[in-house]
Amino acid sequence: MTQIVRRHGENHDQRLLDSRAPADFVHTDPWRVLRIQAEFIDGFDALAELGPAVAVFGSSRVAADHPMAAAAERLGAELAKAGLAVVTGGGPGIMAAANKGALEAGGTSVGLGIEVPHEQGLNPYLNLGVNFRYFFVRKVCFVKSSQGFIVFPGGLGTFDELFEALTLVQTKKVTRFPVVLFGSTYWQGLLDWLEHTMLAEGYVSPADLALVTVTDDIDEAVAILRAAT
Repeated sequence: MTQIVRRHGENHDQRLLDSRAPADFVHTDPWRVLRIQAEFIDGFDALAELGPAVAVFGSSRVAADHPMAAAAERLGAELAKAGLAVVTGGGPGIMAAANKGALEAGGTSVGLGIEVPHEQGLNPYLNLGVNFRYFFVRKVCFVKSSQGFIVFPGGLGTFDELFEALTLVQTKKVTRFPVVLFGSTYWQGLLDWLEHTMLAEGYVSPADLALVTVTDDIDEAVAILRAAT
């Protein structure tokens, strides 16, 4: 596995964003900007020859024997058989399952990790691993390297990536970028709220809600993503 890994004790996002930090930004922030620039360069370089790829998101807290982990593993394998690289956050749970499926099917399995206190390192099912300091650099690399997202049940990080992608599609910052929600039972409550509250009160349009496809069918998910490449 090719791996670009940085391990540091400090939380780089926190130091960048914490307004209570000492006012030494005149001396430190210019160097931090160069570090951010270097991280973009490393990420872009590592992913430059990836080819058609799909980002798979989902909970890091799901056990390996959970039905959704099993589905993610099968999905990763089918994406690989369709000639699509699988890109995840590189962590455990659903991410590791999708990576495992892709790797064992002979495909390209990529993990874009992030330094956070509660996760230790990248999962072992990767051809390529890149560990980022900054969330926003990692987000750009997800969108830049992928032709679409498949989103499994997950927590705050999963929802963050989901709505980031939808906003980029809505504002036409990206085009032909399908977003598939896998697991209709999990997502139904959110979809009901979007329709009966957000749409009903005029905060979004019907076209916005049409940006996502919900499915429980692995073949359908793969077909949607293949059509976008």
